[in-house]
Amino acid sequence: MQQQYMQQALQIAAYAAGRTSPNPLVGAVIVKDGRVVGQGWHRKAGTEHAEIHALRQAGELAAGATIYVTLEPCSHYGRTGPCSKALIDARIKRVVIAMLDPNPLVAGKGVAMLKAAGIEVETGLLQEQAERLNEVFLKWIMTKMPFAVMKTAMTLDGKIATAAGNSKWISNEVSRRRVHELRDVYDGILVGIGTVLADDPALTTRLASQSGKNPLRIVVDSRARTPLTAKVVTDGQAETLIAVTVAAEAAKVEALRQAGVEVLVVNDGQQVDLKQLFCRLGERGICSIFVEGGALINYSLLKAGLIDKVYSFIAPKMVGGSSAPGPVGGDGVETLDQAFLLEDVETELLAGDILVSGYINRR
Repeated sequence: MQQQYMQQALQIAAYAAGRTSPNPLVGAVIVKDGRVVGQGWHRKAGTEHAEIHALRQAGELAAGATIYVTLEPCSHYGRTGPCSKALIDARIKRVVIAMLDPNPLVAGKGVAMLKAAGIEVETGLLQEQAERLNEVFLKWIMTKMPFAVMKTAMTLDGKIATAAGNSKWISNEVSRRRVHELRDVYDGILVGIGTVLADDPALTTRLASQSGKNPLRIVVDSRARTPLTAKVVTDGQAETLIAVTVAAEAAKVEALRQAGVEVLVVNDGQQVDLKQLFCRLGERGICSIFVEGGALINYSLLKAGLIDKVYSFIAPKMVGGSSAPGPVGGDGVETLDQAFLLEDVETELLAGDILVSGYINRR
């Protein structure tokens, strides 16, 4: 039954996917005499944590109960009080934790506080699942770099557009809906200037429920060539950041800023240093980035070791054309043993399209 209760805590934690950044996703379930008497999840950064919601629901029944929580309860005062103290005050008897919190502000201190109060503590139950749930938080809190996901959509013969440049639509409606569901859970969405010039995308989240969250739109545009008429400049639907270098004309940079766009000068070279850009984004609390760029920026990010996960949508159609682009361009690798490998690969059928997802193997 222990695994069942922790599985329930993991499930409810995921309800807040995309809403807690830069905080982790956390779920808590309180059990007494074989019955769930309280449960809760962290809903949004700055609001009460999962344990507090669960304790409030359990009320007096929390005394002598066991709480299953997906992440080590915090022990410090931030925008909310320490959850470990709340558990002690509620006279919880036993705390089962999926994983310890690597945040230096916690990092074992919550467990120590609980044990010092005489509470029984167990750690490591469904730890792997808990780590996967919080893959974004773990990457950011440990490296201050955003977790980056690359999305591609291609035909069966590996093309992201025809030789004439037409790309609407390669994937079907079900796949496109999945893409918007993915946009909804990441902090930023990144493209290169080539995508802006070719497609003029809105880069917003459009869900039937209209409950989607628009990520920060990030355009890698070394010379500030983004048109002032582009949707990412004019539509007012989401914030836009354009990354340029000192090579960009000052007049163009100023015009973009006057239009309400944030322009970030990343480095002194001719091309935006992508690692430096990611560092700057991580420093400002952008914990995750959804990459929907073209072939060149996809390769550049892969080569720089900045991509953590890939979603590749494959449509059952072929367009041919030796000059038609594929999802990853650039110079490519010379031998197959240098290929970018995926691990923990999953496949899913989406009304005829195939979605292949996996994590970059760092070897």
